[in-house]
Amino acid sequence: MGTDPRSSAAVVRTRWAGFGQATDHGDPAAAARDAVGQALQHGDDPALLIAFATAAQALPALAAALQDAAPGVPLVGASSTRPLAPPGADLAVVALGGPGFAVSTVAIERAAADLRAAGIEAAAALGDVADRDHHALLLVADGCVGDQHELVRGAYSIAGAGVSLIGATTRVPGVQLHAGDALTGAVVAAAIGSDAPFGVGVAHGWQAIGQALHVTRTAGADLLTLDGRPALDVYLERTSAPEGLDQDAAGFARFADGHPLGVRLRAEEHHVRLVLGADLSRRSLRTSAELPQGGQAWLMVRDGQAVTRAALEATDAAIARLDGRAPLALLVFGELQTLADVDVPLAGLSGAGEIARARGANGFHNDTHAVLAIA
Repeated sequence: MGTDPRSSAAVVRTRWAGFGQATDHGDPAAAARDAVGQALQHGDDPALLIAFATAAQALPALAAALQDAAPGVPLVGASSTRPLAPPGADLAVVALGGPGFAVSTVAIERAAADLRAAGIEAAAALGDVADRDHHALLLVADGCVGDQHELVRGAYSIAGAGVSLIGATTRVPGVQLHAGDALTGAVVAAAIGSDAPFGVGVAHGWQAIGQALHVTRTAGADLLTLDGRPALDVYLERTSAPEGLDQDAAGFARFADGHPLGVRLRAEEHHVRLVLGADLSRRSLRTSAELPQGGQAWLMVRDGQAVTRAALEATDAAIARLDGRAPLALLVFGELQTLADVDVPLAGLSGAGEIARARGANGFHNDTHAVLAIA
């Protein structure tokens, strides 16, 4: 028996994701047109462009060119001093579109004055997409504007546990992109509503070693004392740092980048906190986010295999939260070395920190692989 063509109408795809990438050979406008054009070939009715660029480009010109390439389409993004995903691209663009997506974006400039308030303002954009069944909040922030955990706390206070939080903080000289502008010192957000689920996965692969250190005195993200002694002295001793490193700011920064601290914010897991620098007069450490005073901290170590395992673990966890649906796209932040092994279209960058909340209110990370899967 033949098939009645009227009973086998094509399935209408209500959501789509497209990708584009380009290399900037001194012509940001051409790179923007190329990458955006590729991304928009995948469907009609684009709802959002997400752009990741290298910091070496003329970013103000690039931001304007990206918006000119897709007039009226909301645009957010960031730059990175490290390689992007996909590898080899100077510019990567993700487009989300179709009637199955709704988007609202906001930029909060001079966010350092009150990062928690900035998080609240960013999450308020979710009200514009509240009519959809599933929600995600993409946050991009300047990594030099204070304790980024305050940003996540503010966003979580509005978004709650039902919204997927994802994003990154940019490294110096990082730039945040919104509409046709290249911003610094800002928080940029995109509230995304969808007819299908989002999934967040997060893993870092670091392991705590040695005895716990008691966090005895802090001042925001300044770690003043550990075990009742100057934090810098304890850190140098416990890491067996080379002699004289505390007199070499550049050398200390390189060493500390591979010797982060871990803090246990949940009973079963550690969050990684980078040591960003030292204050020689106070013998204190500057960390990427506040360590809870009265709590405990650990030195952290890992190897290359742990990086690979963590990247795949985070990716698998994000996809597993899509209720059995196939992912249209992945947004990835953090460790990008193993992305070639993932058979799903993706784009992302490595920033100064990662924002990902798979559970609970604790969503700021360092040296961590954070993934948003979009169904």
